This record gives sequence, C-alpha cells and structure tokens, in this order.
Amino acid sequence: MDVKTAARTIDLFEAFAEHRRPLTLTELARALAIPASSCLGLVRTLAGRGYLYEIQRRNGFYPTGRLYARASIIAAHDPLLERVRPTLEALRDATAESVVFGKMKETRILYLDYVPSPQSVRYIAEAGDMRPPHANSLGKAILGAMDRADRLALLSKIDWQRFTSRTAKDLAALEADLDASRERGWYANLGESIADLGAIASPVRVGGEWFAVSVVGPLNRIEASIVRHALHLCAARDALDAVFGADGAMTLPSGPET
Repeated sequence: MDVKTAARTIDLFEAFAEHRRPLTLTELARALAIPASSCLGLVRTLAGRGYLYEIQRRNGFYPTGRLYARASIIAAHDPLLERVRPTLEALRDATAESVVFGKMKETRILYLDYVPSPQSVRYIAEAGDMRPPHANSLGKAILGAMDRADRLALLSKIDWQRFTSRTAKDLAALEADLDASRERGWYANLGESIADLGAIASPVRVGGEWFAVSVVGPLNRIEASIVRHALHLCAARDALDAVFGADGAMTLPSGPET
C-alpha cells in the first residue's frame, strides 16, 4: 500500500518531468488528483526545503537543482551498481546494443541500471522501470534460476497478459521455454513484449539474491547477431561472478565513523 504523502511527492516530480515546464498550483493539483489545499501544503513544504521555487508570483513552480544534486550523490555511491557498471558498459561496447541490469520486485522486474546503445535506433529505458517477468528476458533469466517451488509461487500471482502473438500464454509454455533456455545458458525475449524488440539475458547471483543482465535492441539486429551477443553476455556474466565470488557474496561498505 502506498504511503499517501510519499506517493504524492513522487507524483509531483513526475508531473514536472512529463510537462517539462513550470506548473501552477491548479495544474499540479489536477495532475495529482488532489484538492488544491492539499497540494498547497505539499508545495509549501518542498519549497521550504529548497526543492521547488516560484518562477514568478502566480506563474507557476519549478524544481530547483537540489533534487538532481541529491540524486547524483546517491547514484554515485550505490554499493552494487558501482561494481556492476564497468561490466555493463563493456558489454554495451562489445555488442553496440543497450544493456539493462535488474532484479525481481515482488511480481515484476525492476530495472536498476540502463546503459544506452551508441546507435541512433536503440532500446530506451530508465532505472526504476518495471516489467512483467513472463515477457521479459531479465524476468525469464531470474525465473529460470529460481527454485521451482519459489518460481511457481511467484507465477501463480502474475497476470498472464499477452502482448504479442509470441508471448507465453500459460505456465506450461513458459516452463518449456525456461527449460530450453537453461540448457543453452541464456534466456530470450524475441518479440514477446513488443513485436520488433529483442533481448537476451543471463542471471547473476549477488548477496544471496538473483539479478540479471540483458542485451536489448531492435529484433532484426538481435536475431542477426544472437550467437555473438550470447558469447559476450556469458562473458559479462562470468565477469560479474568473478566480482562477487562463487556464492554471490557482497560486503557493503560501512558508514562513516561517528
């Protein structure tokens, strides 16, 4: 269940990201679907903390650079991604396709990092994006690595939405796909979420949990180079296994002494 104030704060910043311009109190209240009085309290609190400022009286509010500055500091010190990022970038350079790193969050895949392809036509995503696991290469990689009982328990909760004619229609179809993928050593989404999108992925164990890394791009490019991309993907997986050890252990840095 969402905490109402936290959800509204996130919705407020996402409204600015969507509209890309100053927004008046009325516009913000409409975007958040809340009374103007409640919106005013939220705006005043954020302005008082230096996260919003008023462009000109009654001409709207806009975020200051404070949010970006804080987010940059947080992102720069992620104890997991700072170890993973060099391998993700090397995989992007080797394949010239976008690379995504993620983990399972309840019944969906959560994207934790995204390294864009240098090509003009490429797959675009953002950290924080979430996807259904049965039509996603990362999701399949993690599902395939999970214990069967845990996998079946998770899959019993998902909505078996079919996005294209290639999407797995039920548990039996997905299990057959996972068995074949486990045998060859990597997992694929070939037009199963979006008709012209292709991706291959491999699971990585970190800190006792399963994560996954994928190579994503236009379906025609992925299919044409799938064997070569799979070799680079498996090399990236092995590199990450070397970083975290055979058991996927991860020792987090300790905080500053007080």
